[in-house]
Amino acid sequence: MIHIVETDKDVETAVADLTEAVKRHGFGVLHTYDLRAKMAEKGVDFPRACRILEVCNPHRASEVLTADMTISLALPCRITVYEEGGKTRIGTLLPTKLLNVFPNAEAVAGVAREVEREILAMIEEAAG
Repeated sequence: MIHIVETDKDVETAVADLTEAVKRHGFGVLHTYDLRAKMAEKGVDFPRACRILEVCNPHRASEVLTADMTISLALPCRITVYEEGGKTRIGTLLPTKLLNVFPNAEAVAGVAREVEREILAMIEEAAG
């Protein structure tokens, strides 16, 4: 259900490369959360860098939401770039596995496979 890769890049570089890969694949970054900065705003000293990118392909989102609006609970897709154990990691939840919890998963299985393939390609490009 979880896909994580390591990269030799620092978090900032990996996020920049991931953002470009997202665009190349016809997706958009809806929002990027800087977890460490958000924690600091709340008075919490969080020591590791972590960026959470919410990504979406509006055409694919429309397809799955037309089939089942409850899938909006799982959208947009998230890709996280973070530090752990001195390494930079890029990870996501696999759309094909995540959508299995929804009643109409079979109706959108093809779209889920396509979105997953694209997201995994984005991650590989950013990690490379």
